[in-house]
Amino acid sequence: MITTVTTVTTVTAIAALGLTASISVAAVITLILFLTSRELAVAGRSRFSLRLAKFATVGILPLVLAFAAIVAIRIAEIL
Repeated sequence: MITTVTTVTTVTAIAALGLTASISVAAVITLILFLTSRELAVAGRSRFSLRLAKFATVGILPLVLAFAAIVAIRIAEIL
């Protein structure tokens, strides 16, 4: 119970400070960089390029989920 209260307090404090926007921007920029590097790596035919594309895919899924959460929160704020 104490952990839940502490987590809610921390999230509220971060939102009040406006850090959410900067974290959101950083996550979106990172997602763009991962997607770009993956596409460029897939275009190459070397084993290193294919391995790089495989490892970039691992980081893309959590960032896509974070992006979906950011979009959902922004839409909820508008409505």
